[in-house]
Amino acid sequence: VQLVESGGGLVQAGGSLRLSCAASGRTFSTYTMGWFRQAPGKEREFVAAISWSGGNTDYADSVMGRFTISRDNNAKNTVYLQMNSLKPEDTAVYYCAATFRQSSWLPYEYNYWGQGTQVTVSS
Repeated sequence: VQLVESGGGLVQAGGSLRLSCAASGRTFSTYTMGWFRQAPGKEREFVAAISWSGGNTDYADSVMGRFTISRDNNAKNTVYLQMNSLKPEDTAVYYCAATFRQSSWLPYEYNYWGQGTQVTVSS
């Protein structure tokens, strides 16, 4: 599986962005997909995950109620992260990842990673 993120950019605090992660391969619908982020000088941290069917989602406390993860298992083979009410502390490189596990917050349990997309939130 190859993953390519897009949709990052510069936004003011309180604004919104939608990240996309396009996946190649016919097995996309069998993976749990996750979003992680990494700010300068910090470890990579879990943001959100969605089960293969889209029926189950999980969020970090810091983004609960502001971010929404979704996926399209049909023609688009894409996972999305809608980010609302953005804060300066959301500034980071955002990565999508795929895992065979049902769900995980741990980066090392993910098998495939995208190259990342930068999100910068100005105050």
